[in-house]
Amino acid sequence: MKLFPIRGGIHPEYRKEQTSEKAIVVMPMPAALYIPLQQHIGSPAEVLVAEGDMVKKGQMIARNQGAVSASQHAPTSGRIRTVTDVTAPHPSGLPQTTIILESDGKDEWGDLLEPIADPFAVDAHTINERVAQSGIVGMGGAAFPSAIKLNLGEQKKLDTLLLNGAECEPYLTCDDRVMREYADEVIDGARIMAHALGTPRVIIGIEQNKPQAIEIMTKAASAYPEVKVVGVPVQYPMGSERHLVQAITGRETPARKLTADLGIVVHNVSTTRAVHHAVRFGRPLIARVVTVSGGAIREPNNVLTPIGARVADLVEFCGGFAARPESVVNGGPMMGQPLASLEAPVVKGTSGILALTAEEINDRPTSACIRCGSCVTICPCGLSPVDMAAFVRKDNLEGAAKLGVMDCFSCGSCSWVCPSHIPLVHYFNYAKGVLNDLASESRKSERVKTLVEARIIRIEKAAEAKRTTLAARKPASDAAPSGSGETKAATEEKVNT
Repeated sequence: MKLFPIRGGIHPEYRKEQTSEKAIVVMPMPAALYIPLQQHIGSPAEVLVAEGDMVKKGQMIARNQGAVSASQHAPTSGRIRTVTDVTAPHPSGLPQTTIILESDGKDEWGDLLEPIADPFAVDAHTINERVAQSGIVGMGGAAFPSAIKLNLGEQKKLDTLLLNGAECEPYLTCDDRVMREYADEVIDGARIMAHALGTPRVIIGIEQNKPQAIEIMTKAASAYPEVKVVGVPVQYPMGSERHLVQAITGRETPARKLTADLGIVVHNVSTTRAVHHAVRFGRPLIARVVTVSGGAIREPNNVLTPIGARVADLVEFCGGFAARPESVVNGGPMMGQPLASLEAPVVKGTSGILALTAEEINDRPTSACIRCGSCVTICPCGLSPVDMAAFVRKDNLEGAAKLGVMDCFSCGSCSWVCPSHIPLVHYFNYAKGVLNDLASESRKSERVKTLVEARIIRIEKAAEAKRTTLAARKPASDAAPSGSGETKAATEEKVNT
C-alpha cells in the first residue's frame, strides 16, 4: 500500500526494549480502588451508590450524564467505603469526586448485560448503546467517549475505520503487547465497530518498529478481506490521528475539522478490544494494560491493571523504585503529564506510568532563543513555534491565535528539538487555555445577551398585546348609554320652551 510523507516530526530515543518483549502480567487486586467520576472528556458521571453499599464486579456505580459522558463500573466486588474527593491523575494535584471501593477478596461478577451473539445481525444503535453502557472511552490517551464517535456513521458519509496501533511515544508498549497477545480480539472489535459505523474497510496502522505486531495482526486479519494491516514509518508523532490518516490515505485534515469530515474515523487498538469484550460478553471497561517503565523502575513491565488502582500500588507491583525518580509521568514522555502524587489512581486513559531519572529527562536551564528555526522545520502542523512563543511571552494571545496556536496539539516536538531548551509547548498550552476561557466567556456573554434580548422582545410583545386589548375595549366604554340621544333632544326642547 502506498504511503504518503507527513510534515516535520522527530526521532527521539524510543527505549521500548525495556518492556516490549515482556508478556502482559496481571496485577493482584489492591485492598481499595479509587474510581473517579470523570475519567473522560465531558461531564462527570452521576453516582449510583452510597457509603456501605455492597457491589459486584462489573456493576454500574456511576451513570453517564449529559451529551458527552461515560459510565463507571466496579472493577471488583466489595463494599463502598465512601464517595469523596481524591487526588486526580493531573499535574495540578487537585482533588476530584471519587468512589472508594474496598475489595472483599472474592472478585465476584455481578449480573452483566446480555452478550450479543451475532453483532453483525443487529443495527448500529444496538452496538452504540452497548458501548455507551459499558463506559468505553478512547484508550490511546484522549479518553473521548467511544459511543459518540461510533454515532458519526449516522451523521457523515464514512468509508474507513482506521485503527491506531502506531504507539509512537517512547517507552510505551502496551498497545504493542495487546496486538501481539490479543490480535483476534482486536480484529473482532474492529469489525464490529466498522459494522456500527457503516464503513466498508478497516485499516490498521502500526509503526514498523513493531514487526511482531505487524506479522501477528496481519495473520489474524487474513480471513477478512475488508481488513488490512499497514506498516508506517517510525516517526514521532505518527500516532496523531491526523498524521496517521495523512500517512496512510494522503488526506490532510483541515484546521478545526475532524478526520470524519474526510470519511475516516480513528480508534485505538485497545479500545477495539474493549468493544469486543462489551459486545461479545457484556463486560464493561474495568481494567486496562499499562506500561510501567523508566530508569527509576526496578522491574519495568506491561501490567493488566484494574481501573482505580493507585499509581503507588502499580509501582510497588513492579518492584518499587530502583533509583529516585526525578519525575513520574502519566502517559508518554512527550505528551504525558507529570503526576503530583503517587496516590492518584489509574484511569481509563492511563497508557503508561513512567518513573524517569534526571538523566532521562535531561532537564537543562533555558537560554535565549537563537532563531535557528529548528522548531519551524519539525513542527508536524506547519506552524511557527518561535513566533507564536514570542507573542505569548508578550501576552499577545490574539497574535498567537492568528499564527494558529489553537491548531497545536501539544506533541512536544518543538520543545524536544530546541537547543535553548525553551519549554515552547508550555507556552502554547497556557495560551490555548486562556483563549479557550475567553471564548467560553464570550459564548456565555453572547448567550446572556441573546436571552436578555429575547426577554425584552417578550415584554414588548406582551405590552403591545395589552395595549391592543385596551384599545379594542375603549369604544364600548366611552359610548353613551342606550336612549341618551332622546334625553339630550328632550332637554334642548325644554330649554327652548
